[in-house]
Amino acid sequence: MTGTDPSELRALVDRLEALAERRLTTRPRTEPARARATRLADHLAGHVRVRAASLDAPILVVLVGPTGAGKSTVFNTIAGRSASETGVLRPTTRVAVVLLHPDDRPTLADGPFARIPPSQVRFVEDATIEPGLVLVDAPDIDSVEHANRELTDRLVEAADLALFVTTATRYADRVPWGVLERVRERGLPLQVIVNRMPPDAADRADVLADVRRLLAEAGLDAVQAAAEDAPPREVITVREGALDPSGDRLLRAEIAPVLDEIARLRADRDARLDLAARALTGSLTGLGESLDQIADDAEHESIDVEALRRIADRAYETALDGLRHEVGRGSFLREEALRQWHTFVGADQMTRFFAEGIGRIRGAIAAVIRPATAPVAEVRAATTEDLVAVARLQAAEAARRTATSWSETTAAGRAIAEQPELWVPSPDFDTRLQARLERWIEGITEEIQAHGRPKRLLARGAAVGVNAMGTGVMLATFVHTGGLTGAELGVAAATAFLNQKVLAALFGEAAMVELVAHARQRLDEALSTTFDEERDRFDALLPPPGVLTSLAADLRDAAADVRALPSPA
Repeated sequence: MTGTDPSELRALVDRLEALAERRLTTRPRTEPARARATRLADHLAGHVRVRAASLDAPILVVLVGPTGAGKSTVFNTIAGRSASETGVLRPTTRVAVVLLHPDDRPTLADGPFARIPPSQVRFVEDATIEPGLVLVDAPDIDSVEHANRELTDRLVEAADLALFVTTATRYADRVPWGVLERVRERGLPLQVIVNRMPPDAADRADVLADVRRLLAEAGLDAVQAAAEDAPPREVITVREGALDPSGDRLLRAEIAPVLDEIARLRADRDARLDLAARALTGSLTGLGESLDQIADDAEHESIDVEALRRIADRAYETALDGLRHEVGRGSFLREEALRQWHTFVGADQMTRFFAEGIGRIRGAIAAVIRPATAPVAEVRAATTEDLVAVARLQAAEAARRTATSWSETTAAGRAIAEQPELWVPSPDFDTRLQARLERWIEGITEEIQAHGRPKRLLARGAAVGVNAMGTGVMLATFVHTGGLTGAELGVAAATAFLNQKVLAALFGEAAMVELVAHARQRLDEALSTTFDEERDRFDALLPPPGVLTSLAADLRDAAADVRALPSPA
């Protein structure tokens, strides 16, 4: 089989890294989904990109294992020095301890360790060893500290060879086998070391047989092979108490096969290239499965996300409809403000003129209405304040309903818990809506000035004033008679009746209807925009519509392309 073209492989890695970043940007909704996406990004950056660029990059050998297994002791034995701290305090290893030749350090910083914070790595340079092989003592894979486990996961994604260290009493622990499952998935070459074996030969044989059984059942025989199509490596066993007099290392004979392989890899470039090619082959083979799993996650989440979006849409649509109903009835208006306007339009005298026809009303306007007495500022302030207040109540109810429903879901519960401000309207809700209402009122005045047939309007309404006429149109959007007479429903209906008659006298019936209709439309736009902004706070926690389904399709296409690759070796 011919090898993969390096330039094509690098282009594929670019594509896969872009997909991994897209997935992380969508903020996966569950911890397993987030872990799979992060693992893919770490694996691509820490291993696949490095090997796609060069099989000659330093080999990364990572020691992993549970708490107290003796990883650091094995590490020090390979290093031939006290490079990693050992002891009874758990976890002893809190950072990655990295033994390397000084010439290999720049390559690590730009490759396998590019996504690992420097504070989580301690480099131990040794100019006496051969360059080309880097040994890493990882934190415990079952550490109680989450950062330690995350670091070890990243190191496993970057490794070319894993040395799994366990003990005769802990080899069956569940957590380490989760890491070994990932070793199998990505085809990572593996050597198993069982420390602290019992002194009795029969007991040792029982433990060894059980370890081999578990490894075989987990499908790990292939990755334990020293070469392709070779049998699995022998499990290395270490007797209890087989320590060097220094106390922080084993007797070298206990792990002689491991020491021999490390020495061979350090001395033989071809051996390193072969191991690197095997590790890359395993990575590429395992990528198809990983990509499909992440595509499944994205597809499942797209259903959950759209359900969340519908919840928010319904809550805010219901609230806006409720607000529209209140606006249409004008029930939120203060009676005091209505009485002020009722008095301004000359209620008593104007009522007498209605019986004499529209011409008489027009003639009476100048005599009855005085612009100097128009309570424009008071009525506008009271009206906008009251409208903002009732709008805030509706927005608060929409926020409460949305946050309550979302908090009960796996997909959004954590996000809602982290942002308690979503349970109430935005802090600047009043300011934003107030500014829009002021602009809305200005728009009414501008329309009167621009489209009110200036000569006739000025002739009839010079004594009224444009601001007062605009206030009349504003009130007409909230209070209207619908065929009622001024005496039927108290001050609101009476004010509406008189207000409409005055506006009809000033503009003509058709022009008045058009002005009021335009004002209502612009008011609805102002309210709708403000409620859309409130709902957008929730939408901001979700990927845009269609993003997850599109991503899932792209991930599946990439998985198919990965499976079609020839061997890189």
